[in-house]
Amino acid sequence: IQLFLGISCRFIAKPCAINLGIQDSGPHRAQPNAILEKVFTSITKSPDGKRLEGLSKQLDWDVRKIQRWFRQRRNQDKPTTLTKFCESMWRFTFYLSIFFYGIRFLWTAPWFWDTRQCWYNYPFQPLTSRLYYYYILELAFYWSLMFSQFTDIKRKDFLIMFVHHLATIGLITFSYMNNMVRVGTLVLCLHDASDFLLEAAKLANYAKYQRLCDAFFMLFGVVFIVTRLGIYPFWILNTTLFESWELIGPYPSWWLFNGLLVTLQVLHIIWSYLIIRTASKALVRGKVSKDDRSDVESSSEEEDVTSNSTKGIFSTSSNGSNRLNGHVAGGQWTGE
Repeated sequence: IQLFLGISCRFIAKPCAINLGIQDSGPHRAQPNAILEKVFTSITKSPDGKRLEGLSKQLDWDVRKIQRWFRQRRNQDKPTTLTKFCESMWRFTFYLSIFFYGIRFLWTAPWFWDTRQCWYNYPFQPLTSRLYYYYILELAFYWSLMFSQFTDIKRKDFLIMFVHHLATIGLITFSYMNNMVRVGTLVLCLHDASDFLLEAAKLANYAKYQRLCDAFFMLFGVVFIVTRLGIYPFWILNTTLFESWELIGPYPSWWLFNGLLVTLQVLHIIWSYLIIRTASKALVRGKVSKDDRSDVESSSEEEDVTSNSTKGIFSTSSNGSNRLNGHVAGGQWTGE
């Protein structure tokens, strides 16, 4: 996964970004100051009012100037637009490729058309090489998201994404170990159906194609809600909760497996609410402009009050995750 990331970023995504006019320039850097740098690195990155007053007296600086310095210092460690574009492109490529691989594979699979086939002759079902590679690629990808989350910028939906990654990795591993790979492929393909659209919206935003960005986001929202609130519970949960119980009975791992699937459904409901809220704001403002997950901050004095109302839609973290995976929340866009 990491090798694929490096190659795609260097030879594909970066040239595309440069051709689109995306520059590798970061936010304005804070002026060097040993005292503030020491506070920033060893005490706090966001000093409270009392500490700001103390620093103001010590440096003979205005409090707002010190606040601006800390904002600039926090922002200068964040990835550039070029970096975010490259990472969104490789995620877009992966999601799109794995989705079409899954569709092509499942189109000829009998359990794709009749979910009861997931449980016939269970657990004595053959594991083909195509199915094996499908599972391993998905598992490797989600493990990479799990590890990168801890080195990434901490976002407001960190806990939700952490639970999502744990549940996903747990489901993939558990279903593989218990040979529940047939229903597992249905879950994987269904979740991949909307993710590449979100990454496409981010790419359009970084390239400053606002209308294209809005169109991709609206399409993403529709596909996400249809697949996660419609198809998932009535197709996936129906077969794992009821058809499996009817055909093979309450097997020992039934409770854990379905508990993880229901946990995912709870996350789907939360994200769908946030997507609908973002889309509603977009209709009022005339464009998609916010997502609650971002931590990107204002770098100018005037933006203290209005920083969340003047920025663009996607401010992804260094690994682009949102990762819904990564999806939406309610300040600005990120991913995941």
